[in-house]
Amino acid sequence: MGVKVVGSGSYVPENIVTNADLRERYGFDPNWIEQRTGIFARRHAGRDQATSDLCVEAARRAIDNAGVSAADIDLLVVGTFTPDHLCPSTACLVQDKLGLDAAAFDVSAACSGFVYSLATASQYVATGNSQLALVIGADCCSRIVNPLDKTIAPLFGDGAGAVLVSRGTPDQGLLRYQLGADGGGGPLLECSAAGTRNPVTVDNITAGRQFLEMDGRNVFIWAVRMVEDTIRLMLDQAGLRIEDVSLFCLHQANARILDHAVEKLGIPREKVPMQVDRYGNTSAGSIPLVLDEAHRAGRIQSGDVILMCGFGAGLTWGTALFRW
Repeated sequence: MGVKVVGSGSYVPENIVTNADLRERYGFDPNWIEQRTGIFARRHAGRDQATSDLCVEAARRAIDNAGVSAADIDLLVVGTFTPDHLCPSTACLVQDKLGLDAAAFDVSAACSGFVYSLATASQYVATGNSQLALVIGADCCSRIVNPLDKTIAPLFGDGAGAVLVSRGTPDQGLLRYQLGADGGGGPLLECSAAGTRNPVTVDNITAGRQFLEMDGRNVFIWAVRMVEDTIRLMLDQAGLRIEDVSLFCLHQANARILDHAVEKLGIPREKVPMQVDRYGNTSAGSIPLVLDEAHRAGRIQSGDVILMCGFGAGLTWGTALFRW
């Protein structure tokens, strides 16, 4: 507690890739994509763009929205699992491009990356070790999927979102949060090559092991259960009801997962903003993208309780109740 969001920003690349485009290029079935995922389009980064570029654009918009100076930012935390390079960190690249005099580091928790990053940065602000923290969730997923894989490629898009966190009143901030992990489920979502366990080789690249592989059915089963369980847990521990939450900013992985949460938890449909139809799964970028869009539309007011929930590779999940 004692922290507040003072500004938000987001960015998606200009390149729109529709389901019709995927049919024309690769022969994908638009009806299959739409019925299974609820996705009609996604954004793909340009050839000259990487994750850090998406981060910088989102950050600049957040800085402008907050009406602060980049010189005031003393901490930068970037949630991403698609870094520009193994080293240096994406956060360091962003720090340099923004001209920040700040500590900077990445948090790798895939689709939970923004909630993990927000919880981490909030500790620094709440304890006085940071006066103004920049938190970014961003991924360039189109670079880690095989464009010919009709079961995975249509699901993902590229995007970034950012918030600025500073000291707030005692009743503002994280009412409750849960960061979870189950490494036993790691093989359900993995890029098996290009790390130290299985380095880059001609054989690995030829076999496409550098691309994301997913057991879609079991990931779906896990996700629908996890979303319901973690949201119930956070509400119960905070002593809150569904009607006490103004917005549910859920990770935009699949419209069917969001539909399941709405039905099982009895959440009014209007309280669950949806972007997955336009942007696809942007991983760590999805929650701050939803948050920024809602904030700029005037859907979030001081005192509102916002629930954020991310879940994905690791397996990881992060759920937070945040009083604005």
